[in-house]
Amino acid sequence: MTRTVFCRKYQQEMEGLAMPPLPGQKGQEIYENVSKQAWEEWQALQTRLINEKHLNMLEPDTRSYLMEQMERFFDNQETDTAAGYVPPSS
Repeated sequence: MTRTVFCRKYQQEMEGLAMPPLPGQKGQEIYENVSKQAWEEWQALQTRLINEKHLNMLEPDTRSYLMEQMERFFDNQETDTAAGYVPPSS
């Protein structure tokens, strides 16, 4: 049976993650409050931000920036976008 959570991004019951995506308390919070769909969408946005902004994941400021963007994404607030990104046409 699929595990469900009340997704903080979509404000409805949705399929949950199979396991916490990050270690520690933050990973547990995401596991309990973020749907699989929202997490996958965040992963795609995070990848675009890292690639298009040429972010260095070894820098603490970069990791803090991405955590802030992640919180904003899950709370349905405006997030940064990758400059020049054009979504693929359907």
